[in-house]
Amino acid sequence: MGGATEVAASATLGGVFLLRVMLPDRPGSLGAVATALGHAQADIHAVEIVERGAGYAVDDFMLTLPTHGRPDALFSACAGVPGVEVMWVSSYPDNWSLMGDTDVLEEMTTDPERAEEILLRAAPAAFHSTWALVTDRAGIVQASTPLAPAGLVLREAVFGSLRTPHVAVLPAGWAEGWGEHAVAVAPFRGSLNAIVLGRPGPEFRRSELVRLRHLAMLSDLRLPTP
Repeated sequence: MGGATEVAASATLGGVFLLRVMLPDRPGSLGAVATALGHAQADIHAVEIVERGAGYAVDDFMLTLPTHGRPDALFSACAGVPGVEVMWVSSYPDNWSLMGDTDVLEEMTTDPERAEEILLRAAPAAFHSTWALVTDRAGIVQASTPLAPAGLVLREAVFGSLRTPHVAVLPAGWAEGWGEHAVAVAPFRGSLNAIVLGRPGPEFRRSELVRLRHLAMLSDLRLPTP
């Protein structure tokens, strides 16, 4: 990780991919990237603005390639667009879906007693993460999504404080048989639990952590009774 361009699962042919790019924040840039990806036979299903800064934007593309398509073709296509940097390309679960923060919050406030469970279940789709789990402050996992590592105890020496929102990159071997992973941690308000998101990449941006923290802090929100 470390900010360099990475292409994960480069031997994978076809399927669903997550492509993260940094591009100039000016008219026409997004269209130029989309056109280049089309020339690489990519079928774009969704585009999400992850972050905006001074003169740049970070966008996530959820797309599919034909059975003979290779992810490095996406890198090559974007490299031909002036000012565009590919930050990450990786395969993504075939049962991918997208969920907006507003949809997650609406579901949480409709059923506040299950707010932590709802955020846990929605987090992989809302934050493009591979897995999510809920842990208590002792690092004991309370619940997790299907792709999360089993039998894990979250040690602060590896994951950092479970009381403070933060992002981190875990080195290979942080769990038996697992490679390097990016994680985001946010404590829930109103309980002693925290939510942890993980994926092999890309690293979580500050804007993603702000969104996660916001939703976790609203986990005990109660709608006024009519």
